[in-house]
Formats: sequence, structure tokens, C-alpha cells
Amino acid sequence: MSEEACRVDVWLWRARFCKTRTLAAKVVEEGRVRLTRAGQETRLDKPSRPVKVGDGLVFALGGRLTAVRVEALGERRGPPAEARTLYSTLQES
Repeated sequence: MSEEACRVDVWLWRARFCKTRTLAAKVVEEGRVRLTRAGQETRLDKPSRPVKVGDGLVFALGGRLTAVRVEALGERRGPPAEARTLYSTLQES
């Protein structure tokens, strides 16, 4: 059984892009995350916004632009190898 969606801050934390959920929430609140779903691009402003499998995310971390596609939502914050299965890297612009 898997959920349909996951909070964006939780997903960023589970996928190990952020060390803590608090840090992930801060990144989203600062408007540094863009979501692409069904061809529509949206700048996320709240950590509670949902992400779904197939969504594209673009965000700036550590001065680098990262573009990924959500492949799975995950159930926990696992080891790095497990975290890498949650996304696939897209072409960086």
C-alpha cells in the first residue's frame, strides 16, 4: 500500500537533499523549489504542498541547481542507496 502524495518537505528530507525536515521546510518557504506537474510549473511556497510520482522538481541547494523527477515517495528516511531510488536526475539547465 502506498500513498498518492507526500509533503514536499518530507520528500526532500527522505530523498536526502536536506539533512532535516526543518531545513527542507525552510528551503520551500524561501521559494527555492519549483514543481512541474502535467506541463504546469509552480513555485512552491508551503512545505505542506503535495508531490506525486512523476512530478518534476527543480531547486537550488548549495549554489547548484538540481532537477529531479519523483520516482517514488518512500516510507522512511533510509540509507543513501535507498534515497537515490526515490528520484531520477533530469537535464540541468
